[in-house]
Amino acid sequence: MDFSFAPEQQAIRDAVLKLCARFGDDYWLKKDREGGWPHEFHKAFADAGFLGIAMPKEYGGAGLGITESCIMTEAMSEAGGGGAAAACLNKYTYGLNPIAVFGTEEQKQRWIPPMIKGVEKNCFAITEPDTGLNTLELKTKAERKGDFYLMSGTKIWTSSAQVADKMLILVRTTPVEAVDKRTQGLSLFYTDLDRGRIEVRQIEKMGRKSVDSNMLFIDGLRVPVDDRIGEEGKGFKYVLHGMNPERCLVAAGAVGLGRLALGKATQYAKQRVVFDRPIGQNQGIQHPLAESWMELEAARLMVYHAASLYDQDKPCGAQANAAKYLAAEACFKACTTAVMTHGGMGYAKEYHVERYLRESFIPRIAPVSRELILCHVAEKVLGLPKSY
Repeated sequence: MDFSFAPEQQAIRDAVLKLCARFGDDYWLKKDREGGWPHEFHKAFADAGFLGIAMPKEYGGAGLGITESCIMTEAMSEAGGGGAAAACLNKYTYGLNPIAVFGTEEQKQRWIPPMIKGVEKNCFAITEPDTGLNTLELKTKAERKGDFYLMSGTKIWTSSAQVADKMLILVRTTPVEAVDKRTQGLSLFYTDLDRGRIEVRQIEKMGRKSVDSNMLFIDGLRVPVDDRIGEEGKGFKYVLHGMNPERCLVAAGAVGLGRLALGKATQYAKQRVVFDRPIGQNQGIQHPLAESWMELEAARLMVYHAASLYDQDKPCGAQANAAKYLAAEACFKACTTAVMTHGGMGYAKEYHVERYLRESFIPRIAPVSRELILCHVAEKVLGLPKSY
């Protein structure tokens, strides 16, 4: 059993690290202070062909798997971009998966190449203010009117909507009271983000300022039937298909962020001298750093285990959720340890680790809570009764 990357996979990691060297700490510190979409970073990866790493070759992609996508995500996060870099590009890796799997040939030709080339940017409009993780209770609706739908409702935590041209949106097309199961009656669309019918209101937040988060207020948006993915009423099934790779990629980004923080802390522990000795000589500094390394390595193994199962078309729900849970916790601990290793300077922006700590909260919260992951494993793996 070999846990190392194949030469081709290592080449991907090396290429990503080399590309990321153009966007160092100063770049991401400025983005954290001032905000603004990292257009230069996005364009560099589009020009290098990385946005289509998991998209089919016939539409301009590389035709690789979620494993290679995780390698890319971990590397660009670890190289200095942290959670902002991962959030900037992750959705281009897995986000159009429902189109690649369930879309028509015409839709694939129309939507995938512009995304891969970086010509069009997109966002995901799934979550709503009053439903949270209870996706089946979505209130945003679309009513069919001949060859188009009229869509209205509210979405929240829609990332990158400030710069997006397109949106992947899940809405209810059949009232919940008119379906046999709550999983029915939801439809998935990929359509223009028409700012004449959609108000995009940015949410000020704790970290990751360069990748905006927003509320969308949709009022009478006209959506062509041709922008619907798959059959009407089966959108929830299509969205589920992308959840496991999403968890793998969020986990890979968290591992990369944790490794980034650990690297900064270790370097500081070697250089910082107090009482005539480097602080890294003290076990009180050494042991938390060593624990973080072990926890990150364990989480990393689970990430690539889950990704490899997905790429082999094997069941991977428990593994993908476990990877997300373990990576988020290990990342948070590593970032906390990095701040404490720096002492007072850990609170200073110029040392970067406080930014990493702020970003480390995100994978613990989204796209699924720690508690729901524990419930999933308890029910699906251990066979315990459903608790919610």
